[in-house]
Amino acid sequence: MDQLTHAQLLSVLLPLVVIELALKLSAIVACVRSERTRGPKWLCLLVILFVSTFGPIAFFLFGRKPA
Repeated sequence: MDQLTHAQLLSVLLPLVVIELALKLSAIVACVRSERTRGPKWLCLLVILFVSTFGPIAFFLFGRKPA
């Protein structure tokens, strides 16, 4: 099996890291701006920050209360 060079590995990982950061940032902004969440905001922010990709996705799916 061929080993990936650093450039190949970077070309694969860099877009994933950028997507991850954009998802986290948009979830943090949405949480801070929302008036109501399902649970304390500080807990939502902790989940967004520390639960990898699934934290922001979980916030968007379950954390926000409808207006």
